[in-house]
Amino acid sequence: MSRGSALYVDNQSMMHSLDGGIKFLLLLVWTICVFLFNDIRIFTLFFVSGMGLLFFSKISFKTIKPLFIFILTFTIVNSIFLIVITPEYGSELTGHFTPLLTFRGKGLPLETVWFALTLSMKYMAIFPLMLLFVLTTHPSKFASSLNKIGVPYKVAYAINIALRYIPDVNKEFKNIMYAQEARGVAFKKGEASIFTRMRNYNTILVPLIISSLNRIEVISNAMNLRGFGNLPKRTWYNGQKYSKDDVLVFIFIILLFLLSLYLKMNIFKRFWYPGYLI
Repeated sequence: MSRGSALYVDNQSMMHSLDGGIKFLLLLVWTICVFLFNDIRIFTLFFVSGMGLLFFSKISFKTIKPLFIFILTFTIVNSIFLIVITPEYGSELTGHFTPLLTFRGKGLPLETVWFALTLSMKYMAIFPLMLLFVLTTHPSKFASSLNKIGVPYKVAYAINIALRYIPDVNKEFKNIMYAQEARGVAFKKGEASIFTRMRNYNTILVPLIISSLNRIEVISNAMNLRGFGNLPKRTWYNGQKYSKDDVLVFIFIILLFLLSLYLKMNIFKRFWYPGYLI
């Protein structure tokens, strides 16, 4: 498979040279540390640090722009639903009520808006590291790294295939959509109502599923012909030994986790609201 079919962006940086298992451990601990807190100050620090790592890894904003817009849209929609469904949750959480808007006799407290903003920032704090992991980790090297830390090689290889073929499925989706558009099926804004356009996506779903199943069958037959899974262990062409940078990052991961636990238990114990430490 060509390199262009993967999400991996080939660059020369420390993050690119790190072992895939170490980067996965960093992402896992980073996510755990973020979810330990309910403090927008901590989330902002994580987000800025993550974006800094992306910058030093030579990942251009143009590369991450579509995903950035997607996650930003998701967080905004999630916040709106949170405010609409539970408008008084922030006041219940903080014990304070500061009216911001009033509609039909019901007030929207500023505390709920702040809670929604904090929750959105929590998602945004994880986003840079997730992107960093996906864009700087070659699928084959990641699979060998997982196997090296104890993950069964069948599971590691399944993850390898998934990472490699996500872009191919996306490309297949676009090809099917273009073919349907050539037949007069509407997908763009202004060509039909939103409900019609949503229903038209069913014309893409069935061919995409059939195409994906055919792809799975081809891969499965090729792996069976090569005797994949017959032996308890296997070697990896892209395997690599741990470097000095891997050891340093592993130490950083441990320190980050321990520091986060200390801060959670002693300083940032509960939800933070400006002027109050709840």
